[in-house]
Amino acid sequence: MISIDEIKILIHKNRKRLGKELHQSKELVILLNKSAYTKLTEQEKETVKSQLLEIFKSIPAFTIFMLPGGIILLPIVAKLIPDIIPNVFKGDAEDEDN
Repeated sequence: MISIDEIKILIHKNRKRLGKELHQSKELVILLNKSAYTKLTEQEKETVKSQLLEIFKSIPAFTIFMLPGGIILLPIVAKLIPDIIPNVFKGDAEDEDN
């Protein structure tokens, strides 16, 4: 079982990535609200499409993580099916400092 200290380390390690994903999700909500009363540009449509795909990628990863032993299983599945992990979490450790 994973300890609280290990969870804290993982959160600290990925906080910039989490922040980036939250920012992108906020942009998605704004564009979806805008689409209710105006037509989106092609670029905005593409942004909505890519952000929704990222969210849909998170669902299977989260489901695997929640399974018993998922913390061990998720890295194995991610290695076999790389597209299961959202792009924001695929960067190298050096990306965190930028």
